[in-house]
Amino acid sequence: MANETIITVVGNLTADPELRFTPSGAAVSNFVIASTPRYFDRQANEFKDGETLFVRCSLWREAAENAAESLTKGTRVIAQGRLKARSFQDKEGNNRTSWELDVDEIGPSLRFATAQVNRQGRSGGGGGGFGGGPQQGGGFGGGGDSFGGGAQQGGGWGSNPGGGQGQQPDPWGGQPSSGGGWDTPNNDEPPF
Repeated sequence: MANETIITVVGNLTADPELRFTPSGAAVSNFVIASTPRYFDRQANEFKDGETLFVRCSLWREAAENAAESLTKGTRVIAQGRLKARSFQDKEGNNRTSWELDVDEIGPSLRFATAQVNRQGRSGGGGGGFGGGPQQGGGFGGGGDSFGGGAQQGGGWGSNPGGGQGQQPDPWGGQPSSGGGWDTPNNDEPPF
């Protein structure tokens, strides 16, 4: 959609993400990020907190499940998404507007913490990414996790036969896979 307001918010979760499912089975996670600015007061010669901004957020599908499993109350996060206005009437009949963030990407802030990333397998075909096809296969970062995947099957560098099912083979270890790309049975040398 054109003219959307994309913002990035850095702050702490006020509670664990709440995971729910729609009647059609889509996962949605709701949470609030508290972002408090800090500034240096020269007269007092110390840092002080500004007024806290509380941002209601929603996250959908696989990302919602991953966030609910990975993030907890108090975690410092970086979230990017589309700012949306929602108009409603309160109990007294007054017109109100609330601002909410429809999150596209979220992750823990590594400024004061460490994190271990565990990559989740893709549940379906995908497309997207470089060279990805529309049904299975995908491209670099797409559904098949391969570079140069075709429209019907996987293929390309480091791919599994048939697209993105399962784990990627170790290109440096043991037997080469039978997928396309440099790791064919007759050529087990890397492309460089």
